[in-house]
Amino acid sequence: MSWTREMDEKFERLLAMMKEMKAGQEEMKAGLEKKMEAGQERMEQVQEEMKDLIRAGKEEIRTHVESQVEGIKDHVDGCIGRMEEEVQDVKGKIEEFEGEVYMKIEEVKSEVQEKLSNLERRLSDLETRPNNFLANPEFSS
Repeated sequence: MSWTREMDEKFERLLAMMKEMKAGQEEMKAGLEKKMEAGQERMEQVQEEMKDLIRAGKEEIRTHVESQVEGIKDHVDGCIGRMEEEVQDVKGKIEEFEGEVYMKIEEVKSEVQEKLSNLERRLSDLETRPNNFLANPEFSS
């Protein structure tokens, strides 16, 4: 065999090997692209799942907070109701006390009026009585 023929055969084998390598690279590239697409799809799927979980978590938190707020509102309303009852009770006691004070004032007024009447009567009696007392020489000078 001649040297050029040998070289041609080697070149042909080399070209065939290069074609096989190129085909293998194309196949690997296509496989990698498919894997990357599948990985991208899976990543998007996981992102959607995470978004759904976050939405569900937010909704659960919102529901829990609303429940807590309602419980607090009920508690506050109960406290306000008890305070209003206490205020009414105190108002009733104040009114009762005012009534007692008013009655006591009227009682004292009546007693004072009675004593004034007695004093006026006694004074009137003293003024109308004849002066039967002899003048004491010690007091007159």
